[in-house]
Amino acid sequence: MDATQYIPFLEELFNESSKVITPYFYSGDVSIETKADDSPVTVADKKAEECIRSMIQKELPDHGIIGEEFGKEKEGSEYTWIIDPIDGTKAFITGCPLFTTLIGLLHNGEPILGGINQPIVKLMCIGDNHTTSLNGNSTCCRNTSQIESAILLGTSIRTPRQYQDGDSFFRLTHKANLFRTWGDGYGYLLVATGKADAMLDPIVNPWDVLPVIPVIRGSGAKIGNWQGKGNGWDSSVAATPGLFDEIIRELNAA
Repeated sequence: MDATQYIPFLEELFNESSKVITPYFYSGDVSIETKADDSPVTVADKKAEECIRSMIQKELPDHGIIGEEFGKEKEGSEYTWIIDPIDGTKAFITGCPLFTTLIGLLHNGEPILGGINQPIVKLMCIGDNHTTSLNGNSTCCRNTSQIESAILLGTSIRTPRQYQDGDSFFRLTHKANLFRTWGDGYGYLLVATGKADAMLDPIVNPWDVLPVIPVIRGSGAKIGNWQGKGNGWDSSVAATPGLFDEIIRELNAA
């Protein structure tokens, strides 16, 4: 399946949704609601997803859609777009430009194309499992193979203890050269573009991880869940090929 035919449309989705999100970011004029899972959602999240959905519905009416804010439509379609309009809403709310928009395309449930877009600093990273580009130029992951030299990223220092073995996680971060919480979708972008070595997410939803899988794989990096499996996406670990297996062992050490 050649997913590259959809890249121009994916770029258009990012460009148009950026026009929706950016004014809200600079104005700070966002009404914040709390969802059932205690995560925040803003008018910008909703308006951006509405923009993306309407474009897909118009251009590809037989394709399904899964979105964080408005759920599923056309379930069972051969092709399905999966959307996180603002991944990192807490960063967005506080004026921190580490949030991203995540959009992916699934073929019979398997991610074949994905992208990570940061509209404020204008970074658009797109991958198809074979290659990855940043703003149209080819990019790849680093070749780091030792934890002691690695830059590790996460979204929060709280969630590892809530959802995984927190002690193993913190032992790993103390071995690394550097650990920072430049997380959510932006962390995966940094791994895919060779700026960091691993991104660790102890809990994820499908729209958090499925769009980034083709980006990570296309960059030459590896991605799996906390146990290193390529399915059961309730968590996510992305890392350079030389670090991935060691990180998985460390995270699951007794």
